[in-house]
Amino acid sequence: MAVIAASLVGFAIGFVWYGPLFGKPWMAAVGMTEEDAQNGNMGKIFGFTFVFQFIMAYCLAMFFGGEVNAQEGAFYGFLTGFGWVAMAIGVNALYEQKSWKYIFINGGFWSVVFTLMGLIIGGWK
Repeated sequence: MAVIAASLVGFAIGFVWYGPLFGKPWMAAVGMTEEDAQNGNMGKIFGFTFVFQFIMAYCLAMFFGGEVNAQEGAFYGFLTGFGWVAMAIGVNALYEQKSWKYIFINGGFWSVVFTLMGLIIGGWK
């Protein structure tokens, strides 16, 4: 159940992160318009998003091995999100010649999501 809950956290954070917080700057950074966003296949996008986030949460839980608490889980989740995922996004973005705004928005998102995934997985007892 913790992995499922952790899988869903990305949707909640994404709604705010890529909506009112950074929606317009993110769309500008990726070269997307409102019309482009509305023309996306939402079933496919949300369905695969859940599957991918489930795999991420499951792998994080396997790394934890049931031996961390909420505080440790949040810390290790942050290290995963920032140290691995955000930095990987940064490397790709440099080669793709994306902006620093792109790197900070997307890397920041995954840092927050993995921190919360870790908190949920570590705290679920």
